[in-house]
Amino acid sequence: MFNMLKTAVLMAAITGLFMAIGSLLGGQQGMVIALVIALGMNFFSYWFSDKLVLKMYNAREVDETTAPQFYRMVRELAQRANLPMPRVYIINEDAPNAFATGRNPQNAAVAATTGLMRILTERELRGVMAHELAHVKHRDILISTISATMAGAISMLANFAMFFGGRDSEGRPVNPVVSILVMILAPLAASLIQMAISRAREFEADRGGAEICGDPQALASALDKIQRYARGIPLEAAERHPETAQMMIMNPLSGGGLSGLFSTHPSTEERIARLMAMARGAMAR
Repeated sequence: MFNMLKTAVLMAAITGLFMAIGSLLGGQQGMVIALVIALGMNFFSYWFSDKLVLKMYNAREVDETTAPQFYRMVRELAQRANLPMPRVYIINEDAPNAFATGRNPQNAAVAATTGLMRILTERELRGVMAHELAHVKHRDILISTISATMAGAISMLANFAMFFGGRDSEGRPVNPVVSILVMILAPLAASLIQMAISRAREFEADRGGAEICGDPQALASALDKIQRYARGIPLEAAERHPETAQMMIMNPLSGGGLSGLFSTHPSTEERIARLMAMARGAMAR
């Protein structure tokens, strides 16, 4: 519940930031133009994201004949989550990872790498796939698309100001110093809010996934193992298409230090701690 509220607050913040900057730099007309362009760009991405990302990763669709155990696992978890059966894919990559995609539960797909399936126990793999189905259930692709649209519109307004100069809602030129500061800081602020939304959704998918599989400790164990095994094993498709890294259960491009501010994922240690707290709470009941 806290992470859902946090997402709502962050979405309101990025919307408010867009409106404030639009009014300051582009006036009402500039704000509308930036939003329309950003919506057009992200609508295509939202509608065709599943086909695009699956092709990027050379994902192979499987069924009950070609991958019976994995397919039946996903089907059982989807039934527990009251979701339609998603399409199921396997990616021939040594790096352990997984993701969900699709514009809604009726058009969803889940995918796992061969590396993930090799290192995890069946119990841990159930936890990971439950996490991905939680993303589907929470419609996180839609939420990430909306936040990306607003962040893109803010960056576009900043670009408009760079080339044409900022104007307020009454058409008067904005102080050049203010324009420069906004051009630099606004896209940065939008990116920070967008990343914070993504991190909140990961926490919520961890919680939801633990509830779907009924085993928070299994997901915690899987996250710990993925982090340990993923070091030094590049996910080549993610390196070629870094914009897709946010979809993974663990960011294959993440780093430490200040980069955590721009990370699409929370720290693995915090995720594990929350899941273990859930497990202790379940045992206490």
